[in-house]
Amino acid sequence: MTAAPFSGFTAQTISFMKQLKANNNRDWFKGQKKTYEEDYRIPALAFADAMAEQLRSLTGLSHTSKLFRIHRDVRFSKDKTPYNSHMHISFTPENPMANPPCWFFGLDTEKLTLGCGIFGFDASQLQAFRNRVDGAEGNDIAATLQSLTQKGARISDPELKRVPSGFAKDHPQEDLLRHKGLAIWSDLGDEKAALDDNLLATCRNEFKHLKPVFDLLLV
Repeated sequence: MTAAPFSGFTAQTISFMKQLKANNNRDWFKGQKKTYEEDYRIPALAFADAMAEQLRSLTGLSHTSKLFRIHRDVRFSKDKTPYNSHMHISFTPENPMANPPCWFFGLDTEKLTLGCGIFGFDASQLQAFRNRVDGAEGNDIAATLQSLTQKGARISDPELKRVPSGFAKDHPQEDLLRHKGLAIWSDLGDEKAALDDNLLATCRNEFKHLKPVFDLLLV
């Protein structure tokens, strides 16, 4: 079912998330079902639909959106609080790649963050990325990422402590070779940034700035 047109998040959206963080239990949430639907879930789905269309316009590719569940999977976590007090939405391009780069929207009780990339490469992607970094493209990839970080973006930390075997330990791109995925992030401000009347345009413009990472991973 298509969501209603996006008319913006409200102060009630932020208030619900902050109250949930302070009252993260099933009894409290049970009494807030209407607030959850009207102030959180419905506007989130509307935003997801509208932003997917913006990304189609930006990239030329149709995108599917996913609003992550508010219920936490606590099976393997020491933290047994049942709910997420943040809002996470991902946007995936319709592309023949098995594991394409995605876009991310994250709103919590303190900040609004956008992202782009692949959290974890599959085996073939990982080897191909390392070969690109080690080869003629290495300097260009590093320069693209450096340009973005100089403008305020940040890159997820590398997962490996050492350069993987098969590559020089003093490789000029040793930092990139230690990544097992690649994602870049842009912090748009505190949580009130989500209340901007021009949120869709702001997110589209910021995603446009991050698009070089999307392009280099869409191979």
